[in-house]
Amino acid sequence: MELTKLTACKAADKIRKKEFSVPELTQAYLDRIGELNEKIGAYITVCKQDAGKQADNIQKKIDNNGELPLLAGIPAGISDNICTSGVLTSCGSRMLSNFVPPYDATAVKKLSQNGAVMLGKLNMDEFAMGSSNETSWYGQVKNPLDYGRVPGGSSGGAAAAVASQMACFALGSDTGGSVRLASSFCGVVGLKPTYGAVSRYGLVAFASSMDQIAPVTRDVADCAAVMNSIAGHDPLDSTSRDYGHEDYTLSLKSDVKGLKIGLPKEYFSGGIQKEVKEKVLDAAKVFESLGAEIEEISLPLLEYALPAYYIISSAEASSNLAQYDGIKYGYRTRQFEDLVDLYKKTRGEGFGEEVKRRILVGTYVLGAGNYDACYNKALKVKRMIFEEYQNAYQKVEVILVPTAPSTAFKIGEKTADLLDMYLNDVYTVPVNLAGLCAISVPCGFDSSGLPVGMQLIGKPYDEGTILRAAFTYEKYTGGNGGIDCGI
Repeated sequence: MELTKLTACKAADKIRKKEFSVPELTQAYLDRIGELNEKIGAYITVCKQDAGKQADNIQKKIDNNGELPLLAGIPAGISDNICTSGVLTSCGSRMLSNFVPPYDATAVKKLSQNGAVMLGKLNMDEFAMGSSNETSWYGQVKNPLDYGRVPGGSSGGAAAAVASQMACFALGSDTGGSVRLASSFCGVVGLKPTYGAVSRYGLVAFASSMDQIAPVTRDVADCAAVMNSIAGHDPLDSTSRDYGHEDYTLSLKSDVKGLKIGLPKEYFSGGIQKEVKEKVLDAAKVFESLGAEIEEISLPLLEYALPAYYIISSAEASSNLAQYDGIKYGYRTRQFEDLVDLYKKTRGEGFGEEVKRRILVGTYVLGAGNYDACYNKALKVKRMIFEEYQNAYQKVEVILVPTAPSTAFKIGEKTADLLDMYLNDVYTVPVNLAGLCAISVPCGFDSSGLPVGMQLIGKPYDEGTILRAAFTYEKYTGGNGGIDCGI
C-alpha cells in the first residue's frame, strides 16, 4: 500500500483501524518530500522534527483508545503566508525571510486541535501576488504533471504538494482565485469559502476585504472534512461571522435532482481555450443527465471584474504592506545614510518586482486626485457585481463556469505580458469581489494531458450545496482521488 496515495478520509479510517500508524504515514510523506521537493519546489520549510513529535503524540492517544477528531494523524502543508508559531513565515518574500511568528493563525490552531500533522510551509507567489508561482523569492514552483509548466498561483505550492502526494491536504489563501486556479492547473480540488466563514486571523494580509484561507485536497470529501475543522466564528477576526456552520460532511450526497444550475454565456466566449470550454460544457451535460436543471444566464459585468479587482486589491496591498519598513521586524538593508534612505533601500531590496508594481498602482489609485475616479468607482463596481450575482440566484442555485480560461501554461510564457498573465484570474476574481463561495473540481484533460478545472459558485454561506454538486459529479465520473503524477 502506497500510503501517500490515500485521501485524508481514507487514511484517517485506516489509522483508526490500526492498519498503519501515524508516524508511519508521516514518515512516508517526509520521504516523499525528500525525494521530490528539490525538483518541484513546493516547500520552503520542512518541519521534520516537529512533524515527528506531533505524529508520536497523536499515536499515543490512538493507542490509549482516545476519542479522535476526523483529521487526527493526517499530514498537511500550510502556505507560507499563514502564521505558524516558531516556524518561518516568509510569504515567499525576502522582506519576511527572517520572520518567525510567536503565534499560530486560528486556522492552524484549529487543525492542530483536530489532530492534523504539519509537514511544513509551502511556497507561493510573493505576498500572494501572482497567478503562476513565478514571483516567489524562493524560486519557481513546478507543475508536478509537467515540470516545464506553472502550477498556478498564488497558492501553487499548496496545489503542487497535494497533486504530487507531498501533503495529504493543504491550506492556501484565495484573494482573487489563488487556490482555485492552482487547483485547476494541478488537477486537485480547491474550495474558496464565503468571506467570513474561515478566520483570517494570522493570515498575512494582501487585500483584506477579499483574502480567505482555503483548503486544497485530493477529493471533495476531504474538502468537506477540512472545512469542518477550520470554519467558524473567531472573536480575533472582526470580519469573521458567527453563522453556525453546518457539518459539511453531511452534504456529501450523490444527488442533484432538481438542482438549478446556471451557465453564464459570458464565461464561454472570448479568449477561452476550446478544450476547456468543451470539458466544462460536457460537465454541464453530466449534471443534466443526473436530473439537474441547466439554464443559460447572463452576468455581463464580468468584463469589469478584473480591472475593479486589481484596483481594489492593489490599493489594499499598498496600505497593508506599508508596515514593512525595516524598523519593527523583517528584512532591513545593511547600509543606509538616514531614516528615509533606510525605508527606500529596505523596501527596494526586500520586495520583488510584482509586489512593488502593485504597491505603486495602489498608491496611485488612492491619491487625492485619483481616489474618486479609480478606487471609489471600483468599489461601486464591486457592489454591482455582488448584486448581479444575487439577482442570478433568484433563478438558479449554483453557477457553473470554467475555473481558468486555459490549462497550465509554460514557465516564463506570460511573464513579459502582464495583461495576459492577469487574465488568468478573469473567471475567479468575481467570486472574491462578491464574497461568494466556490469550488474548483477537475473535469477532464486537454489533448496535452493537462487537467481542466470547472468551478461551481454558490450563494454566501452555501458551501453545502456546491459540495453536494461537486461530490455528485465526482462520484458519477469516478473522480481522480488525487492525480497520480507517475513520479
